[in-house]
Amino acid sequence: MDGETVMLPSQFNPLAPETVENPYAFYRAMREHAPVYQVPGAGFFIISRYADIMSALNDEELFSSRQPPGVNINLPPEVAEIYAQGYPPVDTLLTNDPPAHTRYRVLVTKAFSARRVATLEPKVREIALELVDRFAREGKVELMDQFAVGLPLTVIADALGVPREDMDKFKRWSDDSVAPLGGMILAERQIECTRSIVEFQHYFAARLEERRSAPRDDLLTDLLNARLEGTKPLDTGEMLSILQQLLVAGNETTTNLIGSAMMLLLQHPDQMHTLANDPSLTANFIEEALRMESPVQGLFRVTKADAELGGTVIPKMSRIVVMYASGNRDDAQFPGADRFDLRRANAKTHLAFGQGIHFCIGAALGGWKRDWRSRFCSRE
Repeated sequence: MDGETVMLPSQFNPLAPETVENPYAFYRAMREHAPVYQVPGAGFFIISRYADIMSALNDEELFSSRQPPGVNINLPPEVAEIYAQGYPPVDTLLTNDPPAHTRYRVLVTKAFSARRVATLEPKVREIALELVDRFAREGKVELMDQFAVGLPLTVIADALGVPREDMDKFKRWSDDSVAPLGGMILAERQIECTRSIVEFQHYFAARLEERRSAPRDDLLTDLLNARLEGTKPLDTGEMLSILQQLLVAGNETTTNLIGSAMMLLLQHPDQMHTLANDPSLTANFIEEALRMESPVQGLFRVTKADAELGGTVIPKMSRIVVMYASGNRDDAQFPGADRFDLRRANAKTHLAFGQGIHFCIGAALGGWKRDWRSRFCSRE
């Protein structure tokens, strides 16, 4: 969007359809003119510069994750009635702070162990090849429908030990978990999504009960068996909360990344030619795609005291959005940040997996290694 006229920050509405469709020029305007920007009428602040985002993500004592993950809206009264038919929402991983978060993180890490990841890796390759074989001879592909959606859903189904024929349900449950977060759906759709989430809860509560009596070599059994000395095991409500997050995080984000990565190659044929001639660049290509088109644009935090970022004082109990996608386009961290560069030396310092104690727990499945484990496991 270089060269286009950009609204001044005082006019900026991050929820406007045209902004949602292509937000990068507006992110740049915020970084340049209002790096800590209070959205008019919405009440929350957007943190847009890489350094400020890193400061917030690494200071969980000041910037709390213990609050709803999406835009606050007035829920229809029917939502509470529907939730009463399932399991109450539990703050586990995404919306929690230490020390409670520490218990969940360690227990889930025990379930999502190095052994479990090692067993999944060859399966991921096998599934990917199966999907490619179905369209390779045709010489063309509808990438999203024939590959990008099916790959993560199949991997998740196999990891959880549930039938692949239920993948359409997984997709619907995942989409319905994400849809309310932007605060832009009608009441009828909100009610529909709530019913879908309760359906998800009943389905997996039944599968967990099956594993209690007949354990299997799968992630559900690993969650049931996860133990931490001095603390209680996960109960059903807690496991359902974690499974919902794993379903959404492992499905929606992977699908989006595959589509975005291919889009970037098609938009930059010189880089596609470079990659075709040097496959050793594949790993850095994925990092650069994650940087350029972050599958999760940003997440909320709340200030536990008055906080200063970017020269702006944010009052206590203010909601902020740490805008990963903006930080990933910050020239101060990534020179020429709007340029897609397969050889970018620091591409792996992107924020697409988060940072700090909430660093994506599934990143290891993609071959990612960060030195979060020693820091995290030493916490209370």
